[in-house]
Amino acid sequence: MYATLFDFDGVLVDSEPVHLAAFNDVLGSRGITIDEREYVAKYLSLDDAGVFRAVISRRGKTVREEEVRALVEAKNPRFMARFEDAFRIFPGACELLARRAERGPVGIVSGALEREIVFALEKMKARDAVAFVVSAEKTPVSKPDPAPYLAALAQLSRASHAGGVVAIEDAVGGVRSAKGAGIRCVGVSHSYPVEQLRAAGADAVVADLASLGDALLEGA
Repeated sequence: MYATLFDFDGVLVDSEPVHLAAFNDVLGSRGITIDEREYVAKYLSLDDAGVFRAVISRRGKTVREEEVRALVEAKNPRFMARFEDAFRIFPGACELLARRAERGPVGIVSGALEREIVFALEKMKARDAVAFVVSAEKTPVSKPDPAPYLAALAQLSRASHAGGVVAIEDAVGGVRSAKGAGIRCVGVSHSYPVEQLRAAGADAVVADLASLGDALLEGA
């Protein structure tokens, strides 16, 4: 049995542009805009709360936690409205989920909100392939901290899982999170160049999901 932990946005679903648009929907009333380059360089691995804290503080403004919570709540309906119209999965995502579920438990480890993840899995008709979800609400801090992956390992331990574990990530911060938790990590270069994912510590890097064979994932 070999467990597979998938990041979600940028690995299974092509949703990072949708997140960026929704962040800008909410921040526009404050006269703040995040461009794509800034988003990829600084915020891609963070959860919603982490993005809002970082964006506001970097512009020299005080950040209050109640304000951050309100911004997160305001973003979700904007994201979901855009997501329904622009829903796109990466080629091979459903097939990969199903195949890895035959090898062992599959978990999602993501900075997205759980309702966003479940919505997408249901649209993909892949909910039954996923044993558990570690979403933004379930850890005190987001990637690149190892906390999300440590929470996933705890889930596997409670399930009496014995065997190897691999994480699949598209972002530098996600790779660092997985490696910080002591997990083998394979990068897919949907969001960052191969060289940056390798430099972050990825054990292997591929161009697309079709290249994620079982032998590569399990280090055979």
